[in-house]
Amino acid sequence: MAADAFKLDTGNTAWMMTSAVIVLMMTVPGLAFFYGGMVRSKSVLNMMVMNFVAAGIVGFIWILYGYSMTFSTDTSGINEIFANPFKYFGLVGLTDDNSLLGGGGVPALVAVGFQATFAVITVALITGAIADRIKLGSWIAFSAVWVTAVYFPLAHMVWGGGLLSGDGPIASALSTPIDFAGGTVVHIDAGAAGLALALILGRRKGWPKEPMRPHNLPYVMLGAALLWVGWFGFNAGSEGAADGTAGRAWINTFVATCVAMLAWMATEKFRDGKATSLGAASGVVAGLVAITPAAAAVDSYGAMIIGLVAGVLCALAVGLKFRFGFDDALDVVGVHLVGGIVGTVLIGFLATDKQGGFLPEGAERGLLYGGGVTQLATQVVVAAIAVVFSFVLTYVIGLIIKAITGLRVAEADEVGGVDFALHGETAYDTTPATGGRVKEGISA
Repeated sequence: MAADAFKLDTGNTAWMMTSAVIVLMMTVPGLAFFYGGMVRSKSVLNMMVMNFVAAGIVGFIWILYGYSMTFSTDTSGINEIFANPFKYFGLVGLTDDNSLLGGGGVPALVAVGFQATFAVITVALITGAIADRIKLGSWIAFSAVWVTAVYFPLAHMVWGGGLLSGDGPIASALSTPIDFAGGTVVHIDAGAAGLALALILGRRKGWPKEPMRPHNLPYVMLGAALLWVGWFGFNAGSEGAADGTAGRAWINTFVATCVAMLAWMATEKFRDGKATSLGAASGVVAGLVAITPAAAAVDSYGAMIIGLVAGVLCALAVGLKFRFGFDDALDVVGVHLVGGIVGTVLIGFLATDKQGGFLPEGAERGLLYGGGVTQLATQVVVAAIAVVFSFVLTYVIGLIIKAITGLRVAEADEVGGVDFALHGETAYDTTPATGGRVKEGISA
């Protein structure tokens, strides 16, 4: 972009700043409440702390070198895989003239902030697979290494002009991959990572024989509601402008989620005889996950189909952990990995540029909308690469950290509860009343 080409668009800028705020809200407090309610009462604080820590670690690293490593156009990095992390180290040298969203009149720092929230929630999502049993120090180390070695490269490959983008070899051989807001970068990435880390950590003490029910379902529903609201910034904000494509993404996000929630509850009712509040909340998240990559690339009917398929398949997929014996504590694999794959692959059937749908240059309509199999093949290849890339690298990172610091808390701490063992606190005061005055405050 020429030095004098940037022209501020206050409407787009205001929308992107608003989107960044509500996407951050998806992690803290949204995901913290959602996951916090799903664990047992002795683990709720630790789960919330891990989400806060993800925001702190990733936010710091993103500003330092993450944005540059993901979106810098400098070819000093291995440009198909990652960009130069030192080009805009600490954001020095970044100007509005080279803003990621400069074409829409959005300043560079606003674009940095918006994308930071995506990195934050991707790392935080992994915590659901490893609840109750990871050391806090190991989680901090893992977060820092994983976001650098896995998230930044995959985000660059998809959104930064790398291997899986419209400028990459897959686009040249097949068609341009479509991932509007993070089906591969966020959900397949986090789901595959959660699976790898859960396998390394092993099962929770007593799982699956002992019941490990959510301790606070109102927390779960509150968290799901906050996620649903924030997701409009996640998907519609990914347009980078307040325009008709953002509107299409907003509508698709809304209707797909509505259908997915109903489909999950109907699956529960048919299978178990009752539709649950946990199922309603989980169906909301499954629909949000699945529509994310397709948010602007399908019409309303396509969004409904994606929601329907995701609601049913994710409801069934959460049982895979019992069949195969991996302890994915809060169903990150069943919801995010499966939901991300569903949304990414269904684009190959449902993509359209009609009725407000948007297809990037080089992408084709889906099989059911007059296209051939090329876009479907592209979506399958991209999804498969994302799964393998995230799973393999996460497994290696997990093994290295395990060898250096250990990953899992002591058995006694796990049984007694990681809240008190790791933080010296409990979420709920169960001390019997003594009739006397109790000293209160942080020094008590």
